[in-house]
Amino acid sequence: MNLPEKPYAPACDRNREPILAVLREHFDACRAVLEIGSGTGQHAVHFARHLPHLVWQCSDRAEMLDGIRMWLDEAALPNTPAPLLIDANLDWPAQRFDGVFSANTLHIMSWPEVEACFARLAQVLNPGAVVAVYGPFRYAGEHTSESNAAFDQSLRAGSAQRGIRDFEAVDELAARAGLSLRVDHAMPANNRCLVWVNASGT
Repeated sequence: MNLPEKPYAPACDRNREPILAVLREHFDACRAVLEIGSGTGQHAVHFARHLPHLVWQCSDRAEMLDGIRMWLDEAALPNTPAPLLIDANLDWPAQRFDGVFSANTLHIMSWPEVEACFARLAQVLNPGAVVAVYGPFRYAGEHTSESNAAFDQSLRAGSAQRGIRDFEAVDELAARAGLSLRVDHAMPANNRCLVWVNASGT
């Protein structure tokens, strides 16, 4: 019987160090972080290993959980509990966190799913919680590079529901969820890391 191979995304190896530098700065006071859309699980293992003060809670859709478990089981870190089922279209678990992280998810979700995801953040965030989202964004309706424009075209060719999101529209969703933009970090390969803080105090 052949065992399934661990999923692997080369981009995770390329971007993990720049992202880790941002997380070190903004998650220093956090203790429990929810990763939305953990994908392969590579980021979770890397960040949990280098940020041992955090409990790093993975989550994703049902079909992704087995692959995430492979990475977590192999790493056997004490601060990575079993992944949670979280889908923008379903109810979320009744847990609270003081940090939320998500990478390269908003352009994969449909826009209604992005809206639902931000709307549900209020139910999982502690007062003062930090939310960090990594990926490409458009500004004032324009792409920041030709490569991002080409990537956006390929996304939309695969599914009309996908595409690089407008920073302004995402920031408006964050504001509705009680989040205030702390910083917009420029990242390698024409990506950004947006960091908000939960200013609602709820």
